[in-house]
Amino acid sequence: MHKSIWCDGTKLPRFEKLQGERRCDVLIIGGGLCGILCAKLLKDAGVDYILAEGRGIASGVTGNTTAKITSQHGLIYAKLLKGIGRERAKMYLDANERAIREYETLCRGVDCDFEKKSAYTYSLRDRARLEAEAEALERLGFGAELSETHELPFKTAGAVRFDNQAQCNPLKFIAHIAKGLNIFENTFIRDIAPHMAIADEGKIRAEKIIVVTHFPFINKHGSYFLKLFQHRSYVSAYENVARVEGMYVDEDKRGMSFRQYKDMLLIGGGGHRTGKQGGGWAELRSFANEHYPGSVLHCEWAAQDCMSLDGMPYIGRYSAKTPELYVATGFNKWGMTSSMVAAQLLCDEVLGRENECAAVFSPQRNMLKPQLFVNGFESGVNLLTPRAPRCPHLGCALRYNRAEHSWDCPCHGSRFHEDGRLIDNPATGDAKTTSEGK
Repeated sequence: MHKSIWCDGTKLPRFEKLQGERRCDVLIIGGGLCGILCAKLLKDAGVDYILAEGRGIASGVTGNTTAKITSQHGLIYAKLLKGIGRERAKMYLDANERAIREYETLCRGVDCDFEKKSAYTYSLRDRARLEAEAEALERLGFGAELSETHELPFKTAGAVRFDNQAQCNPLKFIAHIAKGLNIFENTFIRDIAPHMAIADEGKIRAEKIIVVTHFPFINKHGSYFLKLFQHRSYVSAYENVARVEGMYVDEDKRGMSFRQYKDMLLIGGGGHRTGKQGGGWAELRSFANEHYPGSVLHCEWAAQDCMSLDGMPYIGRYSAKTPELYVATGFNKWGMTSSMVAAQLLCDEVLGRENECAAVFSPQRNMLKPQLFVNGFESGVNLLTPRAPRCPHLGCALRYNRAEHSWDCPCHGSRFHEDGRLIDNPATGDAKTTSEGK
């Protein structure tokens, strides 16, 4: 298995497994960054909480992030102005900016390689899109600027620059804030009943439950199997290359991203919808050979992101019919900042405090977006594909991922080892795999 650079020398605290029955006011399901931030904020507020993690904390998507802490989520603000209006677009921007400042506070004095950086979204050819985004940000009162990209090893049409953004080592950060939290590891929640979560060897009764498992695993509420799909992207860390001081991402989803970590350059790209084919690490190696001759590969890994219908996360009540059940998902490719936004909003929700951003991120907002029909088509095609093996989540046909030697679901993104053991949710159990279809 490929491991991210964050695993080098980072020791996370360990926690016991749940045995028997426990009670609390708030149960958090999922021990990634979002769940741990929720636990910390609830602890600071004096709330009786428990966090249940199916494996070890930060063992899933969190450990594979590129750890850019930014409110610059591609060229999203021109789109938001048009789609949800100035007031709500500014709420989205302000919520993410507050998240960055909160990270800055929490990281003060902590050995987690926190650094203030400028973030750039560049375009290879479309200067007009960059100008439209800069104009949208000016309307929102945010001081972004058009910029050149002299640090990159290829020519671009320019970039939109956000100053006072940040980056860090996410596992070092989690190792610090997770100490002393009320966490149970190796406690896989198989199902939820009203005010109760059921694990393999115990139960947890709670007045309110927060589900932050990356992709929500409860299908009977919220229609997340229609509102989300998953996307894989690949990262390689190279030594012996010129430093890049900014954090860069292409506005084209097929493009490359860049950030520095110590003496290594992290290059991201080669992405594709989970279960489909893409460039993967081979694309990154080819790029490095062409643009950074003499570079030395240190390590490489892959990330998986939940993509929402409209580019914004779903944070709030799991569904209109589940008033004591909450969710955070659909962070797209911006999980660091979105995790903090979600933790702050969800803590306000469970504590009964008003949060002006709740409507912006509500999971019950309008689903009628073009991506909804793409998701429905993909599900229909793969449900009707007459071949084994099948995903135990909703029965879609799995496809073999030759780059990572796994079975992946193109419908909802569950992934399995070659022998069928579960890697990534929303499936909650193993698959029956064969050599057929490889």
